[in-house]
Amino acid sequence: MAELDSEVPPLPPRYRFRDLLLGEQGWQSDDRVQVEFYMNENTFKERLKLFFIKNQRSSLRIRLFNFSLKLLSCFLYIIRVLLDDPTQGFGCKELNQSCSDQNYTPGTIDWSPIIWVNRSLPLWGLQVSVALISLFETLLLSYLSYKGNIWEQILRIPFLLEIINAVPFIITIFWPVLRNLFIPVFLNCWLAKHALENMINDLHRAIQRTQSAMFNQVLILISTLLCLIFTCICGIQHLERAGNRLTLFDSLYFCIVTFSTVGFGDVTPKIWPSKLLVVIMICVALVVLPIQFEQLAYLWMERQKSGGNYSRHRAQTEKHVVLCVSSLKIDLLMDFLNEFYAHPRLQDYYVVILCPTEMDAQVRRVLQIPMWSQRVIYLQGSALKDQDLLRAKMDDAEACFILSSRCEVDRTAADHQTILRAWAVKDFAPNCPLYVQILKPENKFHIKFADHVVCEEEFKYAMLALNCICPATSTLITLLVHTSRGQTAPWEAFRQLTGTKQTSNRESQQSPEQWQKTYGRCSGNEVYHINLEESTFFAEYEGKSFTYASFHAHKKFGVCLIGVRKEDSKNILLNPGPRYIMSSTDICFYINITKEENSAFKKQEKHKKKKESKLSYHGASRLPVHSIIASMGTVAIDLQDTGCRTSSRPTLALPSEGGKEGRRPSIAPVLEVADSSSLQTCDLLSDQSEDETTPSDDEVSAGLEYAKGYPPYSPYIGSSPTFCHLLHEKVPFCCLRLDKGCQHNYYEDAKAYGFKNKLIIVAAETAGNGLYNFIVPLRAYYRPKKELNPIVLLLDNPPDMHFLDAICWFPMVYYMVGSIDNLDDLLRSGVTFAANMVVVDKESTMSAEEDYMADAKTIVNVQTLFRLFSSLSIITELTHPANMRFMQFRAKDCYSLALSKLEKKEREKGSNLAFMFRLPFAAGRVFSISMLDTLLYQSFVKDYMISITRLLLGLDTTPGSGFLCSMKITEEDLWIRTYARLYQKLCSSTGDIPIGVYRTESQKLTTSESQISISVEEWEDMKDTKEQISYRSSHRNSTSSDQSDHPLLRRKSMQWARRLSRRVPRHSGKTTEKINQQRMNLYRRSERQELAELVKNRMKHLGLSPAGYDEMNDHQNTLSYILINPSPDTRLELNDIVYLIRPDPLAYVPNSAPSRKDSFCNTVGQDTREETQL
Repeated sequence: MAELDSEVPPLPPRYRFRDLLLGEQGWQSDDRVQVEFYMNENTFKERLKLFFIKNQRSSLRIRLFNFSLKLLSCFLYIIRVLLDDPTQGFGCKELNQSCSDQNYTPGTIDWSPIIWVNRSLPLWGLQVSVALISLFETLLLSYLSYKGNIWEQILRIPFLLEIINAVPFIITIFWPVLRNLFIPVFLNCWLAKHALENMINDLHRAIQRTQSAMFNQVLILISTLLCLIFTCICGIQHLERAGNRLTLFDSLYFCIVTFSTVGFGDVTPKIWPSKLLVVIMICVALVVLPIQFEQLAYLWMERQKSGGNYSRHRAQTEKHVVLCVSSLKIDLLMDFLNEFYAHPRLQDYYVVILCPTEMDAQVRRVLQIPMWSQRVIYLQGSALKDQDLLRAKMDDAEACFILSSRCEVDRTAADHQTILRAWAVKDFAPNCPLYVQILKPENKFHIKFADHVVCEEEFKYAMLALNCICPATSTLITLLVHTSRGQTAPWEAFRQLTGTKQTSNRESQQSPEQWQKTYGRCSGNEVYHINLEESTFFAEYEGKSFTYASFHAHKKFGVCLIGVRKEDSKNILLNPGPRYIMSSTDICFYINITKEENSAFKKQEKHKKKKESKLSYHGASRLPVHSIIASMGTVAIDLQDTGCRTSSRPTLALPSEGGKEGRRPSIAPVLEVADSSSLQTCDLLSDQSEDETTPSDDEVSAGLEYAKGYPPYSPYIGSSPTFCHLLHEKVPFCCLRLDKGCQHNYYEDAKAYGFKNKLIIVAAETAGNGLYNFIVPLRAYYRPKKELNPIVLLLDNPPDMHFLDAICWFPMVYYMVGSIDNLDDLLRSGVTFAANMVVVDKESTMSAEEDYMADAKTIVNVQTLFRLFSSLSIITELTHPANMRFMQFRAKDCYSLALSKLEKKEREKGSNLAFMFRLPFAAGRVFSISMLDTLLYQSFVKDYMISITRLLLGLDTTPGSGFLCSMKITEEDLWIRTYARLYQKLCSSTGDIPIGVYRTESQKLTTSESQISISVEEWEDMKDTKEQISYRSSHRNSTSSDQSDHPLLRRKSMQWARRLSRRVPRHSGKTTEKINQQRMNLYRRSERQELAELVKNRMKHLGLSPAGYDEMNDHQNTLSYILINPSPDTRLELNDIVYLIRPDPLAYVPNSAPSRKDSFCNTVGQDTREETQL
């Protein structure tokens, strides 16, 4: 073998790897033969064909030259007509026999002026030259395009016309006698038309540009019409040489009058050949022109469907954005347009919609409105085609919005389409900013390159989770990201609808619709930003603490400072705490009715302050600074007590008074610079020190000690790590099943677990990765352990192991397979003692033949829950926001009907949030993810909105940034009295920043006969009630038991009983008594009692105790709403829930604490490597 290897010659240089790397340098010494490859045969014919036909640019030049020759021949014909005079002879002098004296009788035609013309020698020479060149070119092209069938080449109409126009001139060269013979040269106009069409096609191929077919068809139509008119003009003029001897202008006049169907009759043909020509031309026009118009109309309709092109000139001179969607619905379009054009600086922008489907009728009608037709351009096309992206001028666009189709059955497939669109746009226009909406969180990492991304399931589940601990968080976020402009409810319209009367006394301020005016006014608050050194609001607080700046800015200007961003950082810090010192280069983020640039500042006179201090804040119609400066007199601040009092609960206890008994309780001032000694005692962690460090005996015995750390597993890539309450050891998968026992425990229902806190039940179709974001905010480290609610996932389909592996580290998280359609499943999950029931919209029902019917099943199921468990707080997700009017539907509720009419009027006025006054939305009991589409739209102007929203929802955790929480106002906290004093108390003690109030109050409505509806069964139930319940005007619900003692109800019921007794036929005494007894028993069995008995019977059948079921606890007679950044003089009421942005507790923890947490994380990471034994 060694000898054979030695005999193998070395590889030549071209096969050596070193030479392949070196390229040509290694090949210089090698002898090579250059071989040329041709795409066509190297023959003379092929070279000519390449030059005249195949080569785009040379072929274009040849056709342009041919087009010029045809136009020249027509021009020479016109010159010949203008120089010719029929009276001077007909050019037949050489033919003596033919030109002898002829005597014409009347009615005969003199054919000699038609056959012979006067043609000068120079003109004849030019025409012969043009004919020779044209004939030679025609014969050459026919030879080059010959494919074996010669008759196919000869019988073509262009070839025949070329022979008719060129061959006679060539004959006159050899037979001079025929030099003045008439030749129909004007027929060259049709050859010019044919050359023009070919030239346009070659032009498009040469410049690699696809012009609209509409342009080609219009060009063909115009050229056909011109050729018909020119042929008719020249033909009539020549034939009438033997008749009226018309000029070219007379012929033009006649043709125009004839083709326009006017027909004045002052110019008419005299001889029959000219009349025959007119008939022929009219017939040709009637056949050719309709065909051309039909093709043009078809292309016009197709262009209307596809949308045409966005002009390059407009793209370079005007600004535009592109909206890419799979299918365009009217709701999506109007939400985008209303939100996008709500900003003044975007009024001059154009919106180009790129959609692969045809525009539907509703969208077409909307885009025909002048307000939108001038600014919105619809293009039918795909974002995956460069041609369509070029039509939309994507490379010149200011931004591209790519939205997913959430109504698709397969949401993963919809995400894949969105990802491909984002990749295609990024490949075509790398510098175009991308705003992408994605559905599934696991697909988010594919579009990390996008400038702004909104993941629907991330936001949805995090918002639904916060709704359970901070009521109406979904409504709070929706109002903050919408441009509602602070429009209040129309008072007069609502007063007319409900029949209420406005009085002039003081109680009119507490009118039933006062909540709408206050709620509507506060809904106009939005998040804005400004540089500190350029701000009038915050410039004076440079060098002072954040809490000091926030409190005094709110007291002075009515703005709520919620966060900052350093100049050299991209991270936004929500309420960084009192230790943060404001710098001149900081970007301040604040909540206000309008931004500072649109505000005016007026100083108030000192002698008017006392008078104006009694006035309340009247919203956007008056500047916030007026009422706030005036209301400073109502914020009495005693600076004697500067100590910081801590409490074991999140309430504001009444401080001890060291002075007189009648002296107002004092509140510590907000310090300009934080005192480290006081901050440590006021820290959130210190308030929970007992809860954290000294667990109770029950917790120790039950082994419920929790630790804090980062979850070791995340179900998808791209989730932000969040510090959470975790178990020291993960729970076996079998123990996560709530309704089935295992070898570790024997509990088969939620009641058996004996939870101290009420449950949070989530009803979903599948355990998607987004459901992980529901658990994380409820188990965040800043939630007190004693307040953690057990979470039960009620799933239609069993979860996969990957999801269970992610949730097994969280305490008190369980799942069970079931549906809200099944009452037994609801009872096993613990619905009777649950605090909140979250109903997530099912993916399988998001698409329906009728769009708004996608929520039908969810609405009916929730209505059933509402009737069975009236005391349960139900939070529902819907696909369409318009369907929220059916939530907790009561057909005979006049108050809800009045709100419905009010919503319709608001929608007619073009309101962005016409449904905002609906009670379920105002109370935060219903939510639709489509309401958050505006978050993506608003980020075009406010690029920080997505980051702030993620921080508020707990999706992102930035070191030093605060979190959203809530605090309930109890009777012990009412000494605070006003929102301004609360603001000061929180800033001076815990460093919290309040941003709004969630208020619940009774419904007040003037009662009239038309508004009262009561059933006989409920009347009998209330009649048997032994307790005397005093009537309260606030309880206006038709199904409420509190209206039983109202005299009007009693009178109506007695009238009904008398009418019924008169209609009953008379029977014997015993029979009558028996019937009355049965009737009374039937009446006592009301609908509510039937439902209660049904639930109790099912609970007994399942072995559950019905003791916790309270069927009469009904909260339907109250309404709740949100006040975002209320005025400082707003009075606090009992059970108000205040939204707080609390500072990050870890910012004040000593350095030794993180090491403990890191060690736990390392331990958890080691434990998770072991396999779980089921």
